[in-house]
Amino acid sequence: MTNRREEIRNIAIIAHVDHGKTTLVDKLLMQSGTFRENQHIQTRAMDSNAIERERGITILAKNTSLTYKDHTINIVDTPGHADFGGEVERIMKMVDGVLLLVDAYEGCMPQTRFVLKKALEEHLKPIVVVNKIDKPMARPAEVVDEVIDLFIDLGADESQLEFPVVYTSAVNGVAGTDPDHVDQDMSVVLDMILKEVPAPVDNRDEGLQFQVTMLDYNDYVGRIGIGRIYRGKIKVGEEAALVKNGGKSVENFRITKLFGYKALKRYEIQEATSGDIIAITGISDIDIGDTINDVDQIDPLAPLRIDEPTMKMTFLPNTSPFAGQEGDFVTSRKIEDRLNAEVERDVSLEVESASDSHDSWIVSGRGELHLSILIETLRREGYELSVSKPTVITKEIDGKLCEPFESVQIDVPEEYVGSVIESFGQRKAELKDMRQEQPGQTRLVFMIPSRGLIGYNRQFMADTRGYGIMNHTFDHFAPFIREEIGGRRSGVLISMDQGQTTAYSLGALEDRGEMFVGAGVNVYEGMIVGEHNRENDLTVNVTRAKHATNVRSSNKDFTVTLKEPRKMSLEDSLSYLNDDEYCEITPKSVRMRKKILNKGERERFERRGSKIPKYNG
Repeated sequence: MTNRREEIRNIAIIAHVDHGKTTLVDKLLMQSGTFRENQHIQTRAMDSNAIERERGITILAKNTSLTYKDHTINIVDTPGHADFGGEVERIMKMVDGVLLLVDAYEGCMPQTRFVLKKALEEHLKPIVVVNKIDKPMARPAEVVDEVIDLFIDLGADESQLEFPVVYTSAVNGVAGTDPDHVDQDMSVVLDMILKEVPAPVDNRDEGLQFQVTMLDYNDYVGRIGIGRIYRGKIKVGEEAALVKNGGKSVENFRITKLFGYKALKRYEIQEATSGDIIAITGISDIDIGDTINDVDQIDPLAPLRIDEPTMKMTFLPNTSPFAGQEGDFVTSRKIEDRLNAEVERDVSLEVESASDSHDSWIVSGRGELHLSILIETLRREGYELSVSKPTVITKEIDGKLCEPFESVQIDVPEEYVGSVIESFGQRKAELKDMRQEQPGQTRLVFMIPSRGLIGYNRQFMADTRGYGIMNHTFDHFAPFIREEIGGRRSGVLISMDQGQTTAYSLGALEDRGEMFVGAGVNVYEGMIVGEHNRENDLTVNVTRAKHATNVRSSNKDFTVTLKEPRKMSLEDSLSYLNDDEYCEITPKSVRMRKKILNKGERERFERRGSKIPKYNG
């Protein structure tokens, strides 16, 4: 009979984005008595990053631990967005069960399928949590049927199909096993975990086997390797072996510090045994997938797969006339050091110097959101930089040039189905499925080249009048389609000189297109100030003031009333760019500009048939 550490449970929470994972963890921590009754805890406590809290998404996987009925339950909160799905796959290796969270109205979404597939492949015990049961349109019975269909579709075995179901309203802190009587506290979920999730095997007397599943970084101790002890025990002061690349490289070292988890904090421990999830420091080149063994018993675990980047951008110092006015870190050295530091903690990010410039870097990530969050983080830290248009990463497979394709699921009212299918058709998408989910509501599933989605979000919201919901996840690489896909069809309005915009000049230009700036905004030559209503770019004067004269006009002067300028967020700006444009990012501003600011120089390039430098690698 296998001995087990009955006092421990290791579980991950998986779900589609915004189905309530982090809120559920909050309530479980409170239910377990981890926090004092009078202790103020902010909502979504696990989302420690300010951007995570603002956007309501989990970006990096985080682990916590709570004590309940003399048991330790280690919980890993995983990201729900497709751009951060690489975290999920690795975490499945370090737990024995999963809480699959599904929205009681939305049901199974694309990311639900992705994360569940990973959990079933690892033969983990699932507990289905139907959350947001308090929604007026909740349909718990249909959602459970959808989950069963999804399990069958993904090839779940009989034991996995016998999953227990808990119904919750995490935001209200109530749960129950009957959808019509959700009136108990969150102990229902904790009891279910203790009952259903198997305890880890107790094999502490065997040789040490610990694998790094996640990385963190601290300026004082450097890289921190986080993972699970699968076998044996580990102790501070003892010598161990770091085994890299499945055994190709072995390096002996002394264990200097170990950390365990309690609630939201790491605390120092002296030793740990099989089944524990811990953090280890003091090894400078520790990496995802590395195994730590006893010195005299080298037995590495199989290396972990890390999702390949699918999108890249060029980062370079800000070279606009306004450079250095708003940021603290503006030099190429500072930007390079910061990017290299980010690579230490984000294993799905790649940074390399651009081949045609010493002062620019090709930064590759898992998608537009992944890269835009990095940029937003840098600007909040005081960095100034310029970035290029995002482009997909192609690769050669069996002698053919291939590009990434994504599976897209769209839920949209019936009256907008035609316009959505038309716009996806223009982006070389293939309609895979179309069915009515609710009365008047249609679900569409497309397969589309990833580059077809760059910059599409704004058009999608316009096509569906804001009523459409779009979710997408990377699916596979397929032969490159040698046609222009997506991209901006309109030209832009470009400022011809430097100064401050005036209502007089903007009012005279309103029939030429839509403005991105209002009156009283500082602009410079080559800065993009609006969208032209034709396909060509147009250089305009937005700083001209009305000349005062001493001749009285027969018509009474009146105040110029301007249309509201279009607000361009960071994501809007990045996806709007063309190949000959940059996005200038500072702590206070996001501006779009031409790579060549001077109109005469741009025209000379075009006349010579020269390509404006792309710096896109």
